[in-house]
Amino acid sequence: MGEMITRLAPSPTGALHLGNARTFLVNWIMARQEGWRILLRIEDLDGPRIKRDLVTELMEDLSWLGLDYDGAPIYQSSRRGEYATAIEKLLRVGLAYPCVCSRREVETAASAPHAEDGSTVYPGTCRGRFATMAEAQAFSGRPAAIRFRVPDQTVRWTDGVAGEQSCDVARQLGDFVIAKADGTAAYQLAVVVDDADGGVTHVVRGDDLLDSTPRQMLLYQSLGMAEKIPKYFHLPLVVGPDRRRLAKRHGDTRLATYRESGVPASRILGLLAKWSGIDAGEHVHDIRSLIGRFDLSLLPRSPIVCD
Repeated sequence: MGEMITRLAPSPTGALHLGNARTFLVNWIMARQEGWRILLRIEDLDGPRIKRDLVTELMEDLSWLGLDYDGAPIYQSSRRGEYATAIEKLLRVGLAYPCVCSRREVETAASAPHAEDGSTVYPGTCRGRFATMAEAQAFSGRPAAIRFRVPDQTVRWTDGVAGEQSCDVARQLGDFVIAKADGTAAYQLAVVVDDADGGVTHVVRGDDLLDSTPRQMLLYQSLGMAEKIPKYFHLPLVVGPDRRRLAKRHGDTRLATYRESGVPASRILGLLAKWSGIDAGEHVHDIRSLIGRFDLSLLPRSPIVCD
C-alpha cells in the first residue's frame, strides 16, 4: 500500500491551547500506533494574522509535550508557486472563476441562500460573469478573488470518527474561495495541494472542519488527484462551558501559559489523555506509554467541556 503519512498542521495565528493539543495528541498516538510518518506543516499563509514569534512558541509547546514528528517542518509560505499552478489549472479548464463580490455583498444579497447553520451560501453572482481576471478587475476597480465552481452533486464519504457523511455541495456550501483578492491561496486549496504533494494518507482534525472535507474532495478530483484523497478522522472539539469552541473568552488555556507558570507537562498529558478516552491517571510522565493504551472506539463522541 506504500507509506502511510499524516500531518500536524498548526497555524501561527494564535497560540496552541488545550483543544489544539488534544487533537494533536490523538493524531500523534494514532500515527505511532499504526506506523504512519508524521509531517509538521506550519500553515502561515494568513497574511496579517500571522504572528512570526508564535512559530517558535508552538514548536516549543510540541516539544514540551513530547509530540515529535519526522523530517524538517514544511512552511506554506514557501509553497506559493505550487498553489498558483493548481489555481491556474482550475481557471484554465473552467472549474474556477474570478469573483469581485465583497463579503458584505454576499451576505446582503437578496438571492443568497443559507446553509443549515445559518451561514450564507454564495449565490453565484460572478459565475460566468467575466471572461478573464483582467476583465473582472476592470469592471470593479479592485483585484478579484477566485472561486471554485461547485458541481451540482452530493459528495459522500465515510469518516473514521463521524461515520457516514454526505453533502449536497451546491445547496449546502456553494462556490467557495480558493484564492483571495491579494493572490494568496485560500485554506481549502492550499491544504489539498500540500497534502497531495506530501503523500498524506490520513488526516486527523477537529470536527469544526468536517464541512471542509467535501470541498477538499472536489478539489482533489478536479485537479486529477482523486486517488490521493486521504482517510479523514474528525474529532469532537474541546469547548467551553457555553459549548462554543475553546477560545480566549473561556480564559487562558494556552500551553505556553501552563509551561511558563511551572505546570508539568505530565499533568497536561494526563488531562489530554482523559479527554481522549485513556484512563492514565493525573500525570503521564512518558507520552509513549499512551500509544498502547489508546483505542479509537473509546474516544468520546461528544464535545469535551473544559470548565
